[in-house]
Amino acid sequence: MSDEPRWLTDHERDAWLALAKLMFNLPSALDAQLLRDSHLTLFDYFVLSGLSMTPGRTMRLSDLASFVSSSLSRLSNVVKRLEQRGLLRRAPDPESPRYTVATLTDAGWDLVVAAAPGHVAAVRHYVIDGLTPSQIDVLREVACHVTRQIAAAPESASQPR
Repeated sequence: MSDEPRWLTDHERDAWLALAKLMFNLPSALDAQLLRDSHLTLFDYFVLSGLSMTPGRTMRLSDLASFVSSSLSRLSNVVKRLEQRGLLRRAPDPESPRYTVATLTDAGWDLVVAAAPGHVAAVRHYVIDGLTPSQIDVLREVACHVTRQIAAAPESASQPR
């Protein structure tokens, strides 16, 4: 086996650079829209909308962290800030008090409902509109594939195999 890296072909490099540019630019554009219109970051919106879609608008913080692809410590900081704004509340899980749940308040519900149309319009503008149904299918397939690859990687590995 050679220690030589498997360099990207020109075609692969062009695809990678396009994806990297997307990864940097899209969150910033969506953040800007949400901050301007609703005083929420994209991450805040995902936390609130995740809670809005669950029974009782309640979820364990560990499950919510998984839903928003976050560490528990990062989520805890955001949840604390959202709680201070009255958008959600934390409490011990009634089923297992060693866990904490977050519950969307009425104010949080009202804010996420008000923010949703602008957010969806931005997602349509930046991502969906102009794509064919087949391209949307490919976009989903690629996103799911990359997400699975990341999830399957051992946390302790400093480099992919």
